[in-house]
Parts: sequence; structure tokens; C-alpha cells
Amino acid sequence: MRILISGICGFVGSTLAKSLLASGRGHHIFGFDNFIRPGSESNRAELKALGVKLYHADLRAASDLETLPAVDFVIDAAANPSVLAGVDGKTSSRQLVEHNLSGTVNLLEYCKTHKAGFVLLSTSRVYAITPLAALPVTVVNEAFIPDNKASLPSGLSVAGLDETFATTAPISLYGATKLASEALALEYGETFGFPVFINRCGVLAGAGQFGRADQGIFAYWINAWRQKRPLKYLGFGGLGHQVRDCLHPRDLVPLLEKQFASPKIPATDRLANISGGSSSAMSLKQLSNWCTVRLGPHTVAQDGTPRSFDIPWIVLDHAKATRLWAWQPATTTTAILEEIALHAEKNPGWLDLSAPL
Repeated sequence: MRILISGICGFVGSTLAKSLLASGRGHHIFGFDNFIRPGSESNRAELKALGVKLYHADLRAASDLETLPAVDFVIDAAANPSVLAGVDGKTSSRQLVEHNLSGTVNLLEYCKTHKAGFVLLSTSRVYAITPLAALPVTVVNEAFIPDNKASLPSGLSVAGLDETFATTAPISLYGATKLASEALALEYGETFGFPVFINRCGVLAGAGQFGRADQGIFAYWINAWRQKRPLKYLGFGGLGHQVRDCLHPRDLVPLLEKQFASPKIPATDRLANISGGSSSAMSLKQLSNWCTVRLGPHTVAQDGTPRSFDIPWIVLDHAKATRLWAWQPATTTTAILEEIALHAEKNPGWLDLSAPL
């Protein structure tokens, strides 16, 4: 199968490319990147050596996609993935929309032209912030969990958020661009007759992820801890009890293979949560405890100042994906953390490589 990956030199795109090639199914991988993200150049040589055909193109420029070869499926792994994008005073809200929404439209037009299938890697951040921010939680083993003694929002349980959880505003500008992209992708697929799949991913992590606190918290925390850089528990009393789930991108590949082979399914089955689930969930304090054992002691400052869009607990329930595709995450959180730590030891300057220009 011929597969085109947008943002192929990012962490997720490059990991998927290498994993698809390693699957032994004879895929031909094509990809493009605009290389504006610090660190993305580091993946170019390895991908070329593996036989990936790389193009320099900007997703925001429709004309850049006109010269790309025809393929069977497109995986959209290109996005500005920060919930603070466009509102942090450092990035442009217009550019966020151009990257994450207009760029999706350009890819969908490409798929329309070539009758290629489309896979959108979406995000847990399409779910409504207000009920999540007000979620009744209790602390167990230095981590927040939903308080079962209280009334929980519809679509949420200790297993995580399912696909029926509210997606009403506010969900952040970033979340809104991804939610709008989901809707457009499904409409394009139905209107122009090509298969579309929406995979709402939890936190993606693994070796080689660029170390940015707003985009790869597990990789950032481990790399910063090893280098004894300043770290803070922000918000929620400054105790580090906030929780996220964790998924390695290579665990997406068995799911993608099944989606490639099953284009004719109901529209309601084309969208699902894909995550490490409750078994992968970890708080920052628990991550620090792991770092202490693996890397040695380090002091983390406490800063209880609230931050925009921050929530105490978000874990996705992947039961629908398990039912539809018999899919389960394969890599444990502990294995992911160890992989990141080994990479950090081999690449001591990784945070500087991926730091903002």
C-alpha cells in the first residue's frame, strides 16, 4: 500500500513511518514536512535511509500538495499540538487555524482528487473543558481520580471519557481546530466517496519525542530531570496530582492496518478514542517518583497558580476501539518511560535541539 504521512519528520509521523515499514507488509511510505519545528530535521536522514520518499512542503499551501504522488491512504500527523497555541502570547492564533484546520482541508482536497483514504490523528482536547475542570476528584497514591461518590458528567467514568462526552466550547482554540477538522473530514468522506477514520489520541509519548513541556510532557520531564533543570508542579495546589494517560505511537499501527483494510463501515464507527487508557494513567508526582528511582533525586518547585485550559484528570476510554477493532495498547507506561530515559542518556542535548528558536 502507498501511504502519505503529513508532518513525517515530527515524532509521531516518523515513528509511524518506521513502524509501518517494519510491519513487513510491503508498504511504500511517502511523506512531507515543512521543517519549521525545531528538531524535525534530525529525522530526515534516518527516514531517507529507510527508503521513505520525502518532500519539503507546507500543509498550509495548497499548491505544495499538487506535486505529491498519488497514494492509497493519507495519515495526517501534522499539527500544532499545544493547547496553549495561539493564546500564549508567543504563537499566532491565525497560524494555528491555518495549520490545524486549513491544512486539513488541503489534505482532504488531495484525497478527493486521488480517491485516497484519510486518517486524522485527533486529540483528547476536543472534549469540553468546563465539566473536566470542575470534575470532582479525590487523591489516591498521589494522583487524582474521579470521585465515584459524587455525580460524574455523562460519558465519564473511572475508565475514562468515552466518545459521548461533551465537545461543547470552551475546548481551546487548538481543540476547536481539531474538532472542526473531524467534522470536515467525515463530511468530505461521505460526500466524495473515500474512507475516513478519526482517531482521538490520548497523550503520545516515546523515545525521540521533542522535549517541550506543552507538547510532550513525559519526554520533557524525564530529559529535564536528568539534566537537573528547573521543574515546577503548576496549578492544583502545586502538588503534581494532575493525571494524563500515555500511548506509544507505534501501538497505532495494528489499528491503522485494520482501518486500511476496512473502508466500508458505518459513519458512527469511523471515530474512536485511541489511548493507553486507565492502566496507563500517571500523575506528575508519580512520574517524579519514577524519575527519582531511575535517575536520582531532584527538587521540583510547587506553584499552585492556575493555568488556562488546565484540567486535573483526563484519561480516554478506548473500549469502542477495542470492540470495533479488537485493539489494545501494547506498550506499558513504564516501558515508554524507560525508552525515553535511555534516549535521554544517549542524547544529552535533546532539550536544546528541540527548544523554541
